Amino acid sequence: MSRNFSLADSRSTEALAEALARSMPERAVIYLHGELGAGKSTLARAMLRTLGVVGPIKSPTYALVERYPLGESEAVHLDLYRVANIDELEFLGLDELATGARLWLVEWPERGGNALPQADLHVYLAVEGEGRQAKLQANSQSAQDWLARLSKMAVPKGSS
Repeated sequence: MSRNFSLADSRSTEALAEALARSMPERAVIYLHGELGAGKSTLARAMLRTLGVVGPIKSPTYALVERYPLGESEAVHLDLYRVANIDELEFLGLDELATGARLWLVEWPERGGNALPQADLHVYLAVEGEGRQAKLQANSQSAQDWLARLSKMAVPKGSS
C-alpha cells in the first residue's frame, strides 16, 4: 500500500509530518529517502515537534544520531549521509536504541544496511519545481493500518 502527495512548500511537508505523527502506531521505524534538500530533515523535525519534543531539534548530520524523550520512551533520529562503511555504526549502540525507541527516523538508510531495524514505512521525497513529491510506502501491517488512518485525516492538497 502506498500514498502519494504533492507538497507545494515546506509548510505542506510539515503538515504531512504532523498528520503522520498524529496517526502513527505505538512504535514505528521510518526510512527517509531523497537527495540533499528533498525535505527529509524538515519532515523529521515536524514529526518530532508534533510528538511533543520541546527545545532545539538538531540535525544529526555530524553526530549521526540524536535522541529525544517521548514520555516514557524516546525518538531516535539518524542521519547516515556521512557513513562510508557499515562498521562505523557499531559504536552507536543501535541494539540499545532499538529496545527503548518508540520512533526511528532514519535519513540515508541505504548506508545502514542490515545494522538497522526493518522499516515500517518508507518515505520517498523528491524536489519537483518549487515543491516536493512524497511517496509513502507501507512495509508492514502496522504501516498499512497507519496509511489507512492517514487517509481519513486532513492532509496536504494534491494527495492521492
